[in-house]
This record gives sequence, structure tokens and C-alpha cells, in this order.
Amino acid sequence: MASITTTPYDVTLETPGKRALLVTGDNDYQSVTDNVCLLAEKPIHTIPKAYWVALAFCVALLGQLGICIGILFTQGVGVWGNMSPVFWGWPIVNFVFWVGIGHAGTLISAILFLFRQNWRTGINRAAEAMTIFAVVCAGLFPGIHIGRVWVFFWLFPIPNTMLLWPQFRSPLLWDVFAVSTYATVSILFWYMGMIPDLATFRDRATQPIRQFVYGILSLGWTGSARCWHRYERAYLLLAALAAPLVLSVHTIVSFDFAASQLPGWHTSIFPPYFVAGAVFSGFAMVATLLIPARVLCGLKDIITIRHLENMCKIMLATGLMVGYAYAMEFFVAWYGGNPYEQFAFVNRAFGPYWWAYWTMVSCNVISPQLFWIPWCRRTPWFIFIVCIFINIGMWFERFVITVTSLSRDFLPSSWGYFQPTIIDWLMLIGSFGLFFTLFLLFCRFLPVVAMAEVKGVMPEKHDEQEIE
Repeated sequence: MASITTTPYDVTLETPGKRALLVTGDNDYQSVTDNVCLLAEKPIHTIPKAYWVALAFCVALLGQLGICIGILFTQGVGVWGNMSPVFWGWPIVNFVFWVGIGHAGTLISAILFLFRQNWRTGINRAAEAMTIFAVVCAGLFPGIHIGRVWVFFWLFPIPNTMLLWPQFRSPLLWDVFAVSTYATVSILFWYMGMIPDLATFRDRATQPIRQFVYGILSLGWTGSARCWHRYERAYLLLAALAAPLVLSVHTIVSFDFAASQLPGWHTSIFPPYFVAGAVFSGFAMVATLLIPARVLCGLKDIITIRHLENMCKIMLATGLMVGYAYAMEFFVAWYGGNPYEQFAFVNRAFGPYWWAYWTMVSCNVISPQLFWIPWCRRTPWFIFIVCIFINIGMWFERFVITVTSLSRDFLPSSWGYFQPTIIDWLMLIGSFGLFFTLFLLFCRFLPVVAMAEVKGVMPEKHDEQEIE
């Protein structure tokens, strides 16, 4: 019989059943169901205090975001730090940041599913939810940064009262199509995957209200062979539809910049650069969420060290891509011989915003290199710290691209130094409050892990006995 060697951090596998054990933990079908349903089925008075403290804090941040939006609507965009020549300030930075955060969910769910990567099963549901919540945060900013919020519907491809259509050659309108399509497909894919698990919640519910709600959401799921056949076919089609969105959405977001003539923006490297950065920041946020969640929700045996290690490897690979893009920007500016482009990138690294540029490089290029070390990839608290730095660095990347390119225009007479106001800061922090509030509510009421998919890759009973 094949042997298996187990260490605190690694498992040497020699059979398919043992390989499955690596990505599902030491669980049987019943323990997977019990662990995933634990937080949702707990009475309110038995939920850990840490959950209520986190939820109260996030709701407070969400409340101050609402106050800031009210101030913005009543006093106008002058409450932001946007000024001449930096007309695009933190709102567009936050928009691009949150769109990027949402990319890991589709990558984990759709692309890894199509490539039959079984290790995705423990983390794909939370990543899909994160995608939805990140798109909600991203969609908030185009609706409020247009200045005249009462004509927000001009963002949509409909004629106004003068029968004038939006400018379809504007990349900002392309964003509306891309992000709305991405949100629609992501919601469908997320909900479709939850149907079998919602039926499990329905069958385990003891309260009539919970039985009714989960019964409606599970769409009459019976678990029959016909249900599974239709489900798997629809899930595969949605995965195939969602996979191209990973490339298309952030490529179109990059056109906000690349389609312009401004030095520092007008470059063909932006589409692949933005996609790699989006996947990079998205996986960092997934790890940031799941490391505390696996403790809070009691999912250490389902979201295993192997999941975290694989995410670290992807962050390492995409971090190298991002670092390569940073270097190529300087090379292309030098090789192209355009003095304005050369000035733009020298200004980024050594101009008045040098501190933002080198913060970006330190967080996005240097800190992920620690994942070459196996201990760093397998220690949850260390991964969490590095991911926090990556999230900070990716926000600074968008800040550097937007603000440094605008702050020094062609004429020195139009140069200016952007300084954010307290409203800018509070709205950025408040967007995190909205994001984390939605995620905490998701953990409380919906399955955090795709139970059906985890069970589908679990080893057979005789393989478990061989391991024992």
C-alpha cells in the first residue's frame, strides 16, 4: 500500500485520494456540512463577540460613508481635494482599486474550474462573494464623482430629453458596459453555485422563516440526477462566459488612461499591466479575508494551509509581472525617445510624489518576494501581514498613475500639488466599511464554503482508510 509522509506544513501524496485530502482537510461529508453551517445556524447570543465587534465597527464606517456622501451631494465636489490640474483625484483611484479587487473571484471560480484545479473548492465561494462586494464599492464612485449626481443616468446608453446619446467613444462609458456586465455575470455565477448549499441550509433549518427564505433561494432543489445534470451544465456555461471577463474588464478600465494623450498614461502596456495588477490585488484581498474567516467560522480544516500556499504562489507570480511592468514603463519611455514621456516617469520616481512611488514599489515588488521562502507561504499570520502591504501598495499604484501624471502638465504654469481633504480620507475608509460589512453579513447568513464542491473532490472512504 502506498505510504504518505505528513509534516506540519507539507504532505507528500502518492494516490488521487490522498491528493484530494490535501485540499479538503481531514473531513468527512458530515463534518464539512456541520462546519460550514455552524455560524449561520448559531443563535444570536452564541455568536462570538469578535464577530459583533467587527460588524459594529464596519457598520460605523459605513455610516460615516453615508454622511460624507450626504455632504458631497449638498455642497458639491469642492469638498474633495480635486483641483487644477488634478481633476481626477481619489474617486477614480478608489474606483480602479475596487474593480481590481474583484478580479480574483472570477479567476478562482471560473478559470481554475475550467482547468479542473480542485484546490479552488475551499475558497471559491468567499472569493465570488468578495467579487460582488468589491464591484458594489467600485460602482459607488462613478455615480458620485460625476459632479451633477442628479443626472447620473447619463452614464447609461439611453438618450436624454434632447435626444442626445452618450459619447460612445468615451472609455468612461465603456466602463459602464464592462463593470455592469461583470457584475451581472458574477452574481449569476455566485448564485448558481450556491443553490445546492442553500438547499442544505433549507433542509437543516428549524425555524419556519429560515425554511421559507432558504426554500425560495434554493429554487426547489431536490438533489436528483436531473437537477445535478442541469446544474453542472449551467455552471460550466457560466464559467466559460465569466472567464474572458478577467481579461476584458480591467483591460477596458485601463483604457480610461491608455486611450488618452497624456504622458504617463498613453502607453500600450497598460491593459496587461492592469490585468496582472488586478489579479495580484484580488488574491491579496481574498487571503486578507479568509485568514481571519477560517478562524472565526471554524473552517481551518476546510480552508487549509495548501489553499493559502497556492494563493501565495499566484501572488508571487503576478507580483513579478507587476514589477516587470514597472521597469518596462521606464524602458519604453527611454526607447521611444519622447521627452514628455521620459519626464513623466522620472517625475513619478523622483518628483514631489516620490514617497508614493517608492511605497508602491516596496509593497508590490519587494514584499511578495518573501513568498519564495516556504515558511512565509505556510504561516497564516505572516501571509496576512504581507497581504495588507500588497493591498496598500496596489492602492498607491492607482494613486501614482492618476495623480502624478496630472499634477505636472505640459506647462509648468499649470503644475499643482494634490492634497486630499478629510472627506477624501473618510470616503476611502468608508468604502472599506461597506465592503467588510457585506462580507460579514455573508458569513452570517450564507455558506462561506461551497460544500457540494468540497465533497465532490473529497477522497473515497477506502482511500481515507488507506491513509489512516
